[in-house]
Amino acid sequence: MSASKSSTATLTLGAIGVVYGDIGTSVLYAVKEVFGSGHVPFTHANVYGVLSILFWTLTVIVSLKYVVLVLRADNAGEGGLIAMLALASQAVKDKPELRKVLLVVGIFGASLFYGDGVITPAISVLSAVEGLEVISPHFRGLVVPLTLVVLFVLFALQKRGTSGIGRYFGPLTLIWFATIAVLGVLQIANHPEILGALSPHHALRFVWQQPGIAFIILGAVVLCVTGAEALYADLGHFGKRPIRLAWFFVVMPALTLNYFGQGALLLAQPDAVVNPFFRMAPPWVLLPLVGLATLATVIASQALITGAFSVTKQAIQLGYLPRLNIRHTSVRETGQVYLPFVNWSLFVAIVLAVVMFRSSSNLAAAYGIAVTLDMLITTVLTFFVIRYGWGYPLWLCLASTSVFFMVDLAFFSSNLLKLFAGGWFPLMIGGVVFTLMMTWKRGRGLMSQAQQDEALDLASFLDAVFVSPPVRVAGTAVFLSAEAGRVPNALLHNLKHNKVLHEQNLFVTVRNHEVPWIGLDKRLQIEPLGRDCWAVSIHYGFKNDPDVPKALQLMRGHGCELGSMTTSYFLSRDVVTPTLGSGMAPWREKLFAQMHHNAGAAAEFLKLPNNAVIELGSKVEI
Repeated sequence: MSASKSSTATLTLGAIGVVYGDIGTSVLYAVKEVFGSGHVPFTHANVYGVLSILFWTLTVIVSLKYVVLVLRADNAGEGGLIAMLALASQAVKDKPELRKVLLVVGIFGASLFYGDGVITPAISVLSAVEGLEVISPHFRGLVVPLTLVVLFVLFALQKRGTSGIGRYFGPLTLIWFATIAVLGVLQIANHPEILGALSPHHALRFVWQQPGIAFIILGAVVLCVTGAEALYADLGHFGKRPIRLAWFFVVMPALTLNYFGQGALLLAQPDAVVNPFFRMAPPWVLLPLVGLATLATVIASQALITGAFSVTKQAIQLGYLPRLNIRHTSVRETGQVYLPFVNWSLFVAIVLAVVMFRSSSNLAAAYGIAVTLDMLITTVLTFFVIRYGWGYPLWLCLASTSVFFMVDLAFFSSNLLKLFAGGWFPLMIGGVVFTLMMTWKRGRGLMSQAQQDEALDLASFLDAVFVSPPVRVAGTAVFLSAEAGRVPNALLHNLKHNKVLHEQNLFVTVRNHEVPWIGLDKRLQIEPLGRDCWAVSIHYGFKNDPDVPKALQLMRGHGCELGSMTTSYFLSRDVVTPTLGSGMAPWREKLFAQMHHNAGAAAEFLKLPNNAVIELGSKVEI
C-alpha cells in the first residue's frame, strides 16, 4: 500500500512537470491577449464575463473532454493522436472506405502537431522574456535576442537527452504552479468579489449581449488551453490516475486562482492590461519571476520537443515517414530518443516564427488554428472509437461527443479569422509535413507493388538453388526483406557475385502494427524452410523500439544459434527511378525519390551492428 501511494505521488509529480508545463505557462499571455486585442470594451461586467469564459473553457475542454472522456480511449495504455488513430482505424476495419478517410484525417491531425510545435515554444519563451519590459522599457530591444539564445541552448542540449535534468521538471513546475497561485490569491484578497465570475451566468450574459465580440475573442480564449492535448499524448508515461490527480488538485486550482487574480488586478488597475501577469507581482519579485517563468517555458517547450521526437518515431514505424537518424539518449529508457533532423528543423522554424512575429501578441495571431483543428479531429476520432470500437448506442455516442464537437468547431471557426494575420504559418508547416507523409506512404506502396511484380517465391527459389547447391560458408546470414515469402534482392546479388551461401540463413521481414506494444511472446513468427534456412517475421507495435539482433536472439531453441561475431546482415539499398504516370503526380514522384535517397540507413534504425552489415544495391522503377 505504501509503495503504491509513493508510486502514485511520484507519477503525479512527474505529470505536473511534463504534461502540464505547457498549459501552466498560458497564464503569461491568455488574459493579456483577450483584452489587448481591443475588441472587448473594458468594463467590470466584461472582466467578469471573460474570466467566466476562461474558467468554463478550461472546465469543458480540459476537465470534461480530455480528463473525463478522452483519457478513457487508451490504446493498450497509450495515448496521443496516433494511438487514437490506430484505435479508430481498427474499429472500422470492416468499412474500408471509411477507414481510408479516417487515416487521412488522423495523419493530417498528426501533421498539425508540428505546426503547434513551432508556435508554442516561441510564444511561451517570448512571453516569459517580455517580463523584462515590465522591469524597464530599456530591455525591449533585448527580448528577441535573449529569446533566441534561450531557444538555441534548449535545442543544442537535446542530444544529451533529458534523463539527467528530467527529474527536476516536476518539482520546478510545482514551484511554478505554487507561485502563480500565490500571486492570484494576493490579488483576489483585495477584490474577493471577483470569485463570483465562477458562475456560468456571467459567460452566458457576455455571449448573449455581445455575440459578435464573444465569437471573435474565442481566438484568444483558446490560449488558455494550450497544451491540453498533452494530457492524452502522455497517457502512456504516467497513467490516468496521476494525470487526473495532478489536474484537479494542483493545475486547475492554480490556473483558476491566477486568472481570477489577473481579473482582480484589472478591476483595480485597468492600465495593467499591457501585461497583467507580471503586474501582479511586487517590483522586487519581478526579476526572479521572469527567471522562473523562463524556466517554466523551457520545461514546457522540452515536453513538446520530446513529443515531436516520439510522434516522428511512431510515424516512421507506421510507414508514413522515411527512416531518420535516431539516437537513444538513455540506456535505461528506450523511449528517450533524439532525432537530429527533427530537432534542428523545429529550431529553424521556431527562429523564423520569433523573427517574423517578434512579440507574443503577434504570435498569438498565429496560434489557435492548428491546435483547435487537432482538437476537432480528436473529437471525431473519439466518436468512431466509442461507437464502433466499444459498441455503445448511437444516441449515447452522439450525446457524449456532439457538445465537444460544437465547442471545438466554435473555437476553430473563430481562429479562422486569424488566418491571414499569422494563422497560415502553422497550417503551412502542417501542410508540408502532411504532404511528405502521404507522398512517402503512397510511394512506398507503389515501390512495394513494383518489387512484388518482379519478385520470386522464396520457397520455390531455394528448392531450385539446392538442386545444385553453392558452397556453404561458416556463419549466419540475415537477409532483410520488405515482403515475406519473396526472394530478397540482396540474396540474388550475393549468389551472383559471391557464389556462396552461409551455413544458416534467415530471411527476415519486420512488421509494424497499428497497436502501441507487442510483447516478446508475440515478437517472432518462424517458418522453417529446411536446409538450415528460416523465414522470420519480427512484429513491433508503433511504440516498440526496433532491435533486430535482440529479437533474433529469441531464435534460440528453434535450432538456430546466432553468434555476434559470425552473423552478417544483408540489406538491399534500392535506388528509386521515377516513371511518369505511375499513380502519383510527377512532382510527388520526384519528391519520393529524393526522400528515399536521403532516408536514413535501415541498419541504424534496426540497430544492426555496423561492422556486420553488407548493403547491395538494386534499381526500382515506380
